[in-house]
Amino acid sequence: MANRLGLTLQHRLPVLSGYSNTSPITSFYHSNSVSSLSKAALKKKGDGGFNLKSPRRLVLGLGAAFWSQFMGMAGNVGAKSFIASARQKGAVEQVLKNVDWPEQFPFKEEDFQRFDETSDLTFYETPRFVTHIDDPAIAALTKYYSEVFPPSNTPGISILDMCSSWVSHYPPGYKQDRIVGMGMNEEELKRNPVLTEYIVQDLNSNPKLPFEDNSFDVITNVVSVDYLTKPMEVFKEMCRILKPGGLAIMSFSNRCFWTKAISIWTSTGDAEHVMIVGAYFHYARGFEPPQAVDISPNPGRSDPMYIVYSRKAST
Repeated sequence: MANRLGLTLQHRLPVLSGYSNTSPITSFYHSNSVSSLSKAALKKKGDGGFNLKSPRRLVLGLGAAFWSQFMGMAGNVGAKSFIASARQKGAVEQVLKNVDWPEQFPFKEEDFQRFDETSDLTFYETPRFVTHIDDPAIAALTKYYSEVFPPSNTPGISILDMCSSWVSHYPPGYKQDRIVGMGMNEEELKRNPVLTEYIVQDLNSNPKLPFEDNSFDVITNVVSVDYLTKPMEVFKEMCRILKPGGLAIMSFSNRCFWTKAISIWTSTGDAEHVMIVGAYFHYARGFEPPQAVDISPNPGRSDPMYIVYSRKAST
């Protein structure tokens, strides 16, 4: 059976009072300011980022209504069993199997609002020479890259690390003639040893990628897809600049700068995040059906790590 998303997306639920705040995946907290958030809601990390913990703020767009309805229809299992299994390693890989996508992009403008709408350039102006996931998650991501990247020093290979920083988590010693970093802080990008060049650009104010069509073999994005306020424009641009058959890899955990992440992300959990990123690929058009991989190294003991990837269609 397909994961049916079509019919109920045409209707928005005005009242969310029927949703429990004890769901393992999705919890909501009616709040208009960060000061009213429970301290238990956020677990601060050393880089200034946060693990998302329930209760979470109420999303203003599709958010709770959309995902509650979807999880009730997901696959061949009931909502409770799907939610319970989604916390087990590998279960999220099933989320993008046989999805019956709605004809139109299901999200609304308010789903991409953030608590802090001040300039991202100001927010990222101070360099942060830290990592945003823990060491086991980094090792898992690096291992994954080693398995899917073209071999080091392959002639003609070009890679774009989008939303890059001072480290890209590529395999040690990995090299290509062209590895471009695009990020928000020049000092961080200068320190990244894998890059052959870099560009400072705020994709939320200018999602146009300054590259020619069919330029890159691989695009990576590490724990930053949740900050994109114009994801459809960015994903369409990714499709444009990838070579036919080129690979786009979006990786993410459950950590973020909470005030800068989009509303639909902070209101949902890991399985839903997979579906959100999968939707970006699907509605951007030009990509093969997206797939998900759970590379979490130690479920429950270290940061989870998920991949949603797709290739540009060859024709």
